[in-house]
Amino acid sequence: MSKKENSTKNFVLRIDAEMMEAIEKWAADEFRSTNGQIQYILDQALKKSGRLKKKKTE
Repeated sequence: MSKKENSTKNFVLRIDAEMMEAIEKWAADEFRSTNGQIQYILDQALKKSGRLKKKKTE
């Protein structure tokens, strides 16, 4: 079996209630799910720090 290019991994994230409420509101403001907003925040932080590998173009 081959790996999917866009494979995801599941994990538990413990986050305090105040931060979760802020993320939920931010997600709603930008018409994203809470999960999508967390992925967006992480993606932006990784790009800014130069830690995200560049995707190969075909």
